[in-house]
Amino acid sequence: MISEIFTSATFGVDAYIIRVETHLDGSAQTSFMVVGLPDNAVKESRDRVSAAIKNSGYQFPFNNRITINLSPADIKKEGSALDLPIAAALLTETGQIKPDKVKKYIILGELSLDGKLRSVSGALPIAIEAKKKNFEGIILPSVNADEAAFVEGVNIYPFENLSDVVKFLNSEREVAPHKVNPEEIFRTAENYLIDFSDVKGQADVKRGMEVAAAGGHNIIMVGLPGSGKTMLAKRLPTILPPLTRDEALETTKIHSIAGILPYDRPIINTRPFRSPHHTASDVSIVGGGVNAKPGEISFAHNGVLFLDEMTEFPKKVLEVLRQPLEDRVVTISRAKMTVQYPSNFMLVAALNPSPAGNEKEQKNYTYYDVQRFLSKISGPILDRIDIHIHVNPVDINKLTGKEISESSAVIRERVIRAREIQLKRFSGRSGIYSNSGIGTKELREFCVLDKSGEDILKMATVKLGLSARAYDKILKVARTIADLAGEENISAAHVSEAVQYRSLDRANWV
Repeated sequence: MISEIFTSATFGVDAYIIRVETHLDGSAQTSFMVVGLPDNAVKESRDRVSAAIKNSGYQFPFNNRITINLSPADIKKEGSALDLPIAAALLTETGQIKPDKVKKYIILGELSLDGKLRSVSGALPIAIEAKKKNFEGIILPSVNADEAAFVEGVNIYPFENLSDVVKFLNSEREVAPHKVNPEEIFRTAENYLIDFSDVKGQADVKRGMEVAAAGGHNIIMVGLPGSGKTMLAKRLPTILPPLTRDEALETTKIHSIAGILPYDRPIINTRPFRSPHHTASDVSIVGGGVNAKPGEISFAHNGVLFLDEMTEFPKKVLEVLRQPLEDRVVTISRAKMTVQYPSNFMLVAALNPSPAGNEKEQKNYTYYDVQRFLSKISGPILDRIDIHIHVNPVDINKLTGKEISESSAVIRERVIRAREIQLKRFSGRSGIYSNSGIGTKELREFCVLDKSGEDILKMATVKLGLSARAYDKILKVARTIADLAGEENISAAHVSEAVQYRSLDRANWV
């Protein structure tokens, strides 16, 4: 007899079903083989499974040639989540688990040597796949229960150890499906410990960041050390609209499969803020490696990727951002696989205008020194950044003044209203949720200028030497500025403000 157990694993951001087939062939010498392209973690499951079975009080099939087949056999199986299904398959094959119920469930979990269940990665996408394939439920470690239970329409059965799983499958123990309140979990947002009211002065910069947040635009800030660039960037998530439920699921799936989902947060309900160090490699930023794992740009999906000291990043790292910034998705190709990860993020970058450490030192650098320093960032990268803004040191009177700046909550309300206008405008148009995602066709439809607006934009294009992409960026930003003002038509004033946000185009750099 060959027993069959169903489990699941992830490929990219989605899950697929795996059949765990077990065959015992009597032999004078015990052997244990796992086939079906297992990685090292799966191969090592042999020792964990045998120890867990024996230490849980069950009989391990000694004096047998044990063959475990993981089907489909042409996809590499990774991770330790296959421990529990392999153990269940062996116990079913030896008659210690009744076969009546076992095929109704997706089973996954890592086993410790004493039979306890440990957490696994990818519980959320696996739950989504189990629902699609009409399985009755999922058996998994208790620590992953809340994450999986966020998917409605599939029963979640959490357990602490192998013995409890066996008793459940043998109908010796009744277990109610684990339930959570998805709306309660989703709406329990983090309380931000930082706020835009902490920022003294910088009205122009805060205005630029509000426009960026309202339209989902990429933004770069240029200023001397200590002018407040990092402080401002860290507060950007506090004015972004709340995640929708679909966005939360997309974001959580990526964090789940990477194993970086916090144990106390079964769902990502606030927009991510990722700030990699400038020593990060291109693989850690974009994703890749032998197993084509997601990188920082995917962890920042539906949130913010902040590159502090942008000129310190290797040029190779910056250049690999070009395609994801344009397509909102990153494709990682390997000899035997091609994986796509979503990467719809807001890029926020900060850099110094020169190698100087302060305003006094800057006088020691020539124009050409500055241009050479700034040329580390290529024109094509700048073209993909919608808003360029200078951050000047704060005046001492404003820094010591008692005036309280606008709070993040007040700014966020305006941003949300502008986003609602955009969602209504783009309803029925797949893949467009904000002005930053407007395509060429929609650009001509929704970003129509009057005669005075056209004249201003033409003059700016010639004077600044703008590319066609930069021209389109100005139109998109002008559309956002009009939305913030609650106006249907783009006026010359909106275009003029949008042009002011292109101060770092190549014509000014050479």
